[in-house]
Amino acid sequence: MSHVHIHKHEVKATNLIISIVLNLIITLAQLVGGIISGSLALVSDALHNFSDVISLVFSLVAHKLSRRKASIDHTFGYKRAELIAAFTNAATLIIVAFILIYGAIERFFHPHPIGSDLVIWLALLGIVANGASVLFLKKDADHNLNMKSAYLHLLTDMMASVAVLVGGLLMKFYGWFWVDSLLTILIAIYLIVVGIDLLKSSTKMLMLFTPEEIDIKEIVREVHKIPGAGKLHHIHVWHLNEEELHLEAHLDCAEDIKMSEFNDLLHQIESCLFEKFGINHINIQPEFKKEDPKHFIVQD
Repeated sequence: MSHVHIHKHEVKATNLIISIVLNLIITLAQLVGGIISGSLALVSDALHNFSDVISLVFSLVAHKLSRRKASIDHTFGYKRAELIAAFTNAATLIIVAFILIYGAIERFFHPHPIGSDLVIWLALLGIVANGASVLFLKKDADHNLNMKSAYLHLLTDMMASVAVLVGGLLMKFYGWFWVDSLLTILIAIYLIVVGIDLLKSSTKMLMLFTPEEIDIKEIVREVHKIPGAGKLHHIHVWHLNEEELHLEAHLDCAEDIKMSEFNDLLHQIESCLFEKFGINHINIQPEFKKEDPKHFIVQD
């Protein structure tokens, strides 16, 4: 297997730790405040924040694991741990959302007065703390699916806190206590939309699906342009994690060449695939007139 050196964005675990502490503070404050004020939206936001604490801890553990070196028993190391964390975080977003919807519908038909002042102040606390966490993780989220899952959890928390603040103001000045349930449902729907998108992305990587931006037929066309390259077939392309894109394939060489000549050919193929498609791990099995299926995709 060949490896082409790529520049990797260094994710900072410190940002995750700060976000965990901030979310623990918010969770406790909103849970107590929600019980005292009688606000389901505030309790829902606290539940959402608590799920974020668990998700952030999971993301932190996965981040640490992914940096462990490969060994005889773990030849890829723990690089896919962050994909598992992203998948789990997405699933929890969706589960929490349905719990919130159930509680909101029940409360919608049985509204009762809510201590709006406490709701307003705790919503402001949530906006500030989650906003800070979002800023801490924004840069990492652009480069890492695990961090993106944590970032999206925190971003939805901040938006939920904004919604709770608006609801608190409407309850305080207009007495619209049913707004509490409506906001809870809207927050939950947004969680489902975000969670499904992240769940799909992480599932595709875990299932080793061909990345959406990769056109295998175009890869074949480019490789076939290289002098000496015969038929490229039995192709697999997949993400090991966010940073590593792998390809393995069989190459039926045009001529019965020496290994040293194949090394030169392989170097050209590696450069082509990295420059045009960003594939940085390449494993090519050389063949010459071998009797096996020559299709691009062959079921193992």
